Amino acid sequence: MKSIVSLIVFIFVSTWLLNIPTADIKLNHDEKLSTEKAKVQVAILLDASNSMDGLINQAKSRLWNIINTLTTLKFNGQTPEIQIALYMYGNDGLPSSENYIRQITPFTSDLDMISEKLFSITTYGGSEYCGAVIQDAVRTLDWGSDDSDMRLIYIAGNEEFTQGNVSYKEAVSEALKKDIFINTIHCGDYYEGVSGFWKDAADRGQGKFFNINSDAKVRYIATPYDDKINYYNTKLNNTYIYYGDYGVTNYTNQSTQDNNALSISNENSVNRAVSKSQSIYDNYSWDLIDKIVQDSEYINKVDMKTLPEEYQKMSRDELQKEVDEMSKEREEIRNEINDLAEKRQEYIDEKMQEENIEDDFGLAIESSILEFAKIKGFEVK
Repeated sequence: MKSIVSLIVFIFVSTWLLNIPTADIKLNHDEKLSTEKAKVQVAILLDASNSMDGLINQAKSRLWNIINTLTTLKFNGQTPEIQIALYMYGNDGLPSSENYIRQITPFTSDLDMISEKLFSITTYGGSEYCGAVIQDAVRTLDWGSDDSDMRLIYIAGNEEFTQGNVSYKEAVSEALKKDIFINTIHCGDYYEGVSGFWKDAADRGQGKFFNINSDAKVRYIATPYDDKINYYNTKLNNTYIYYGDYGVTNYTNQSTQDNNALSISNENSVNRAVSKSQSIYDNYSWDLIDKIVQDSEYINKVDMKTLPEEYQKMSRDELQKEVDEMSKEREEIRNEINDLAEKRQEYIDEKMQEENIEDDFGLAIESSILEFAKIKGFEVK
């Protein structure tokens, strides 16, 4: 009798388990998806016509501030994947058949490349087709499609927004269909920005409208922590072990971009050093330390001939030991920079409350990114 009862119970429980509603399974799947990294994608479209040297200089001066603002964002406790794309438009040195537009970089997380390409921009001529460059960015860039992704376009320039064959209204409408928000930065008088339809483009694109004096020099606030951060930046550079066909080139470019940042100002150099201390500064494509974080077995695959000379004759075990030591040292240096950076930012925030600093290219982007982030459910740390 007991065996019959046990059999009946077994059949009942088995049937119940087989008929659990699929909603329970879907819930677990959704929980898994929620742990995936969100993307923050920022496309920057810069007017490179004759009168925009000041704008380009402001972009160079504020690049690392913008990146440092992006690194403060968290989604579900995780740092999102940060991607930046660069366009230049309005430069008559570009083909008229392509509407005087050039994509300088697609979406990338390679921060040194972004800096390199930004510093290579030169200005010339003046046929600024805003509608065309927005449309090209919307259609050509690899935009994310997840609801948690934040997708932003910033277009900066000074002539009327209506130039060219592509209607800015249609381009903006196309962007909104992909949940890409359009922000405009007019370089000049506020009312000229309104009459020139820069504000209308931002309103239609559900973004922000700014007007700036692009010829104004960016104002930095020096702090007592700057020299110490630069000291640690030098130590940080010594923890990189290049590898691969382009390892030496990229390793050299790291120092080149340090020098580019310093050419703007000492404070700008510090901003770059702070960016380099963050997880977003990931050089897995040429640095063996970052690569091993992604692929712990790569130590057995790396072509030893592409490493710096002092590592080429090491055994794989010796190389692993060196990588472990370098990785530990890098983490310690990054922590030192982060601690100093927090104190530095507190100092800057206090000074900025005392001074009246007007919007420039970088401040406009930084403030609006934080606003959009809160709307999208990102935390700002």
